[in-house]
Amino acid sequence: MTKNGKAEIIAELAEKFGATSVFYLTDSSTLTVEAINNLRRECFSKGVQVKVAKNTLIKRALESATADGGSTYEGLYDVLKGPTTIIFSEVSNLPAKIIKEFRKSNEKPVLKAAFIDNEVYIGDEQLEFLSSLKSKDELIADVLALLQSPAKNVVSALQSSGGKLAGILKTLSEREEA
Repeated sequence: MTKNGKAEIIAELAEKFGATSVFYLTDSSTLTVEAINNLRRECFSKGVQVKVAKNTLIKRALESATADGGSTYEGLYDVLKGPTTIIFSEVSNLPAKIIKEFRKSNEKPVLKAAFIDNEVYIGDEQLEFLSSLKSKDELIADVLALLQSPAKNVVSALQSSGGKLAGILKTLSEREEA
């Protein structure tokens, strides 16, 4: 690969690292071509992008993204050994769910590390935790439900109180008539 080719890959990856707050570094070596193509297809169908690059190029891209005022990626440098596949996503838990589902029929990919909103998660044992994280949309829905809950309770109480009040007035008017 020429210097220009390497520089293009580094620039492309640096731009991608700077533009996203969620990416996973995995080891998908020993997967057959068919299996890796199935993984790519699954990721593509869910809006997740898969890239493979040499570790030195990935490290330089991370350093370049940091130098441009981005997040600091120093915690990821130690996992850049052996074959590395990068999975980019807009949703924090989606790559973990895809990997978990894919590993039901394959032994890999193995999670090396994940970078989510300036937090670094190292090791395959983090996969279960990462797949259980709530996405931004799920968190917004939870907050909205919590905000709407007190209003619903007030309306419900007013409606039931109104019914009780009408019942009391009806009973009192019947007593006066008798």
